[in-house]
Amino acid sequence: MLRYLLTILIVFNFFQIYSQDINWLTLDKAIELQKKNPKNIIIDVYTNWCGPCKLLDKKTFKNKDVSAYINKHYYAVKFNAEGDSKVNYDGKLFTNPNFQPEKTQRRNGTHELTRYLNISAYPTIIFMDNSSKVINYVRGYKTPQQIELWLKLFKDEGYKSIKTQDEFNKYYEAFVPEFSSTR
Repeated sequence: MLRYLLTILIVFNFFQIYSQDINWLTLDKAIELQKKNPKNIIIDVYTNWCGPCKLLDKKTFKNKDVSAYINKHYYAVKFNAEGDSKVNYDGKLFTNPNFQPEKTQRRNGTHELTRYLNISAYPTIIFMDNSSKVINYVRGYKTPQQIELWLKLFKDEGYKSIKTQDEFNKYYEAFVPEFSSTR
């Protein structure tokens, strides 16, 4: 009986730690929501075959601190760079005319939006302002503490006060991560 209760407690704690998920949206939906309630957008640009993309999902975006922060301060978009979705952005409709359904778990045709946004590596995290204009790209896998720096920098218009590389370096050096690596 004690072993049974201990197992239940361990499982419960595991789900409590990792239970908060990011409220992922489409880019169309995020832009629509911005019109009613302006917030910046974070886009996870991934592919199905990308190992670092899967690691980013499992280790970073499932982190309770990261997911809570993103849900509070951003509209979060998950975008498959080789998927077959139709996306309206910047007054244009983007599709993937070279998408091949039989290749969904392998390299596939590149989505037009991926090329339009000049994405060349996966994963890439795009930060957009509350007018859906690109602020910055962050390429590659990032730990919860590494992504925290960017999440806090781009959550509002505070990043506009950093105008030079020297000012960014000072911000970077003074930054103290608060997110847990194990949550």
